[in-house]
Amino acid sequence: MIDLIKQGVYLLHGTEIRKDATGMPSPDEARENTITYGILRAHDVDHSKGKRMRIKFDAMMSHDITYVGIIQTARASGLEKFPLPYAMTNCHNSLCAVGGTINEDDHVFGLSAAKKYGGIYVPANQAVIHQFAREEMVKCGNMILGSDSHTRYGSLGNMGVGEGGGELVKQLLNNTWDINAPEVVLVWLEGSPRKGIGPHDVAISLVKATFESGFVKNKVLEFAGPGVKNLPIDFRNGIDIMTTETTCLSSIWITDDEVKHHYEIHKRPADFKELRPGDVAYYDAMIRIDLSTQESMIALPYHPSHAFTIHELQENPVEILHQVEEDTKRRYGEKVHCDLVDKVHNGKVMADQGIIAGCAGGTYDNLAAAAAIMNGKSIGNSYFTMSAYPQSVPVFMAAARGHIIEELLETGCIIKPAFCGPCFGAGDVPANNGLSIRHTTRNFPNREGSKPAQGQISLVALMDARSIAATAANGGVITAGTDVDYTDNHKPYEFDEKIYARRVFNGYGKADPSVELRYGPNIKDWPKMYPMMDNMLLELAAVIHDPVTTTDELIPSGETSSYRSNPLKLSEFALSRRVPEYVGLSKRIQSQDLERRAGKCPQHVKDALDKVGASADNTSFGSCVFANKPGDGSAREQAASCQKVLGGDANICYEYATKRYRSNCINWGIVPFTIDAETKFDYKAGDFVYVPGLRQAIIDGKEEIDAKVIAGGEVKDLHLHFTNLTKDEREILVDGCLMNYYAARKK
Repeated sequence: MIDLIKQGVYLLHGTEIRKDATGMPSPDEARENTITYGILRAHDVDHSKGKRMRIKFDAMMSHDITYVGIIQTARASGLEKFPLPYAMTNCHNSLCAVGGTINEDDHVFGLSAAKKYGGIYVPANQAVIHQFAREEMVKCGNMILGSDSHTRYGSLGNMGVGEGGGELVKQLLNNTWDINAPEVVLVWLEGSPRKGIGPHDVAISLVKATFESGFVKNKVLEFAGPGVKNLPIDFRNGIDIMTTETTCLSSIWITDDEVKHHYEIHKRPADFKELRPGDVAYYDAMIRIDLSTQESMIALPYHPSHAFTIHELQENPVEILHQVEEDTKRRYGEKVHCDLVDKVHNGKVMADQGIIAGCAGGTYDNLAAAAAIMNGKSIGNSYFTMSAYPQSVPVFMAAARGHIIEELLETGCIIKPAFCGPCFGAGDVPANNGLSIRHTTRNFPNREGSKPAQGQISLVALMDARSIAATAANGGVITAGTDVDYTDNHKPYEFDEKIYARRVFNGYGKADPSVELRYGPNIKDWPKMYPMMDNMLLELAAVIHDPVTTTDELIPSGETSSYRSNPLKLSEFALSRRVPEYVGLSKRIQSQDLERRAGKCPQHVKDALDKVGASADNTSFGSCVFANKPGDGSAREQAASCQKVLGGDANICYEYATKRYRSNCINWGIVPFTIDAETKFDYKAGDFVYVPGLRQAIIDGKEEIDAKVIAGGEVKDLHLHFTNLTKDEREILVDGCLMNYYAARKK
């Protein structure tokens, strides 16, 4: 289905692929002819063809677990008005806390900020963030920055980038997103998908082929080829949104009449333009996808890349599911008991729940296909349940007018409003040991809302809406969408703009400084954060040797929603699903640092400093997290800010899973150390790492430093790297965080 070509290729006239470089321009010269570089160079404020890019975006997107913190940070840094269109949707923190209105306080704050600073405010349940962007914000050739990792609109000709809140703050303050000029990977589509195949099948196969090896990490995927024309817009969007799970930097597609039609039905024909690579374009690698051979897929816990064809699972269910049970045991030990093999009945795998939701699942075409497959059937009255979440009110309205909602309801499927909750554990949490099949973006550990620390485990497998519908129609027996016959006669999507015109507040360009921000009791300012001292003493508060540590493990999603705007309360959840003792250890380290700053250095800290001949007077003391490869998943800056709020000063790892998590660490003053692959890190929580002369080394532009580990009464050498830091990033680290950086320059 998918071939990876690791060598560079030339694309001639958009149709011919050539590996031979004879007679061709240099790769650097021809890379400029990609769609990717055409867009990036147009947004680079330096207007050069250098190896570094300083990007200003055309628009920004945030949702309600990120925009409060972003605005609070920007306000503390001198924000006066939004300099670009900034849309704030309310699709994550939409559920009201029992006994209070904590979440609605955030929404009122967001509306007041839109009025004060000139923003765009989308009320709760009107649209999930990325569908609102598709319908109202995208433009061919533009770039959008979002505080959500799935900010991907390349299929509509608009490059989307997901980053942590600090990067959005920089744009609000007229600064730039700074990156190394990226490599570009050609994704060449051929053929046409069979009936029953949907976008999630292709997306899961793409993630499976690329994630583990890092084949496209921090690179831009550029989609082209004769197969593109065979994919409707919703199909393209469904693949594109999932490119985040490959760890690529961004994505872009060629545009055609199908894209032109999208802009026409959304009453914005002037925002379309044709995007094509130049006559001779160079790509650093290539992925060939034959859509005609695509199979129905299932991604088993605990990652979208842990994928099989559904037919493979049907042929060998016990062995495959037993492997998931063993993985669960390795992760959680005896805390939970996973009975996934018990889902096999008479050789068939039974699911407990089906969910079609969010930016990937809740599209008009997915709902239409599901309704066609399930038409006249029933999900039954036993344990299997099913919910569908249209991704916006316009999609809901079109589906209702086209009888899709009616047909789904008749099967027993429940229809719910636009909400991203099932993607991160704030809605439709399965029962203990439940197996949920979902057309959503992720199936990371606990992403569905279970709490292993309390003895509960449930599991999510990702499938396309067509296979979920086939499963529901088959009594919960996992079934491939290609194994059922159906006819989808629903009419094409028709966008009705009235709901947005009547409900969305669009204040861009109309900032009103007289408006007062509306604060609820749970919206708090950031605590004081200290500048870096000459030397740094770190105490390890968490040591994680999992292959990858996700942002959901660094800061959980669902149960923390009510505290997203309260840094101190939110920090209480840091690493709670993975290292429950982390918060207590970090608080103890932080309190001892405060004693040190008051001139009363705790004895065990003094003892550690004495072993390396250091003084408490010019040495900070903070906590540190070690993980093999941290930061896969969400762009949520809270994965780093919670560590900082608890006194965290550094991360140490072999590599960072994503650029966005590393950027989050930097913007919160957490030094992003790495160690060499051959370095054995066999230390434990409570051990110390002393980094002498770090402040000056960062100022001087150095990229590595010799440190000391104090463990078990012995002192050992440790070599640390902190590479690829821009001048601004070095100053942010030295100042202690992004807010301190801006505050220092306001004086």
